[in-house]
Amino acid sequence: MDDVKYKKLFQIAEKLHSSLDMDVLLGELSVTLKEVYPNFSYYLLLSTNTHSRSDLRIIELEYDSENIMAINAFVSGNVQFESSYVEQHAILYAPLKGKQGVYGVLQVIAPDTSKFPANEVEFITLLSGCAGGALENAQLYQQSLRTISDLHLISETSHQLNSNQPLAVTFDFMSKQIKASFDVEEVGFFLFSRNQAKAKVLPGSTSYFFTRPARIYIDYIREKLQKENKPLFIGDLNLSEKNGGTSYYSVMAVPVNVSKKFKGFCIIIHQSPYFFSFESFKLLQSLVHHSSLALTNSMLREELKIMVTTDHLTKLHSRKFLDEKIQQSMKKDEEGTFILLDIDNFKEINDKHGHQIGDDVLIQVANLIRGNIRENDVGARWGGEELAIYLPKVPLDTGVAIANRLVKKVSECSEPHITVSCGVSYWNNEKPDSYEYLFKRADEALYKAKETGKNKVVIQSDNIRAS
Repeated sequence: MDDVKYKKLFQIAEKLHSSLDMDVLLGELSVTLKEVYPNFSYYLLLSTNTHSRSDLRIIELEYDSENIMAINAFVSGNVQFESSYVEQHAILYAPLKGKQGVYGVLQVIAPDTSKFPANEVEFITLLSGCAGGALENAQLYQQSLRTISDLHLISETSHQLNSNQPLAVTFDFMSKQIKASFDVEEVGFFLFSRNQAKAKVLPGSTSYFFTRPARIYIDYIREKLQKENKPLFIGDLNLSEKNGGTSYYSVMAVPVNVSKKFKGFCIIIHQSPYFFSFESFKLLQSLVHHSSLALTNSMLREELKIMVTTDHLTKLHSRKFLDEKIQQSMKKDEEGTFILLDIDNFKEINDKHGHQIGDDVLIQVANLIRGNIRENDVGARWGGEELAIYLPKVPLDTGVAIANRLVKKVSECSEPHITVSCGVSYWNNEKPDSYEYLFKRADEALYKAKETGKNKVVIQSDNIRAS
């Protein structure tokens, strides 16, 4: 190799090693090859898709490729040659080799010859080695940036999860972090029932996981995790047609283990096959692992909150929870309706059928209440056989209609047969009011319903005055 080419190689090496940007490196390699060998053709076969643009023709290097000589150059790290007497060209395959490995293969095609020019082999070999070292440095640099970014993500997530936020806020934060970091649309969090027979979808999961089609994926992944108890990394999932077929092909799922017990799992899915890299799989595992204790603590806090604010027998809200919700509503809403409900002749039911049947009657009425109110409405156990409903932002006529419907349903559906009486009160922000006075009006209306025949609804009297 003459002095001119050595000087050229030195200049190229300086340029290649002056940047850690993969696109810049590939661009410099393309310019160099065009300058030195304007009549040759070039292809770059890379082991990973680490570029976004380049003048070089870049092909992803696959192990099942028919280009055996390219694979041999990549695996052995040695230059390979190939000749075509029919098409009259010769090909050189030079590995892009660094200190830690081979990152691709440079394919150079010399036209109008059956043998690659021997005097060019040394220069191209040195050039490919120089490019391989530069690519290695760039990849290591990008890898270090990803590692720093991943550690920052894990640290930030762990800090947020340990800040005693409500469960919904915790999982919503996790969902946003994962969607941004892994470039996905569908993220799901799931908590097992006590017997692990079902997986409950947790808040923070994307809306898809609350749909019927998603159950196919959830159940499939739940069964595999329960069987293997290790993370899943699936690049091309194919569900049978009897299960509805496959819409999402790329799947990552990581179990949430606490004290070596399988408590739940996280799922990320994408419609494209082989969308996730193995690096992203490792990051998800690390993220869930570092977050599992905080997630579990958040779940336990939520369960404790539910226990404190829920009546043990009826599973309706507690009186304390009801009081707080009404006071909040009276500060921010324009109106609201309160229903106080009492089971008629409840003492006789206990005396005749026993307290266990009496408890069952309370549960029946509580279930009917839950089935006839909205998610934002509050059903609560007032005390004893008295239950209550608060309907924020609901006018009096609508509240009375709901109370009448409940009275009718209890009479028709209860076993043993029972009836209930209701007192209804209402407030709006057009005149001063208080939640104590709201209760008093409903209590007076309920008393009137009991005194005038029971099994009915009585509306508040505006003549009642607060004491």
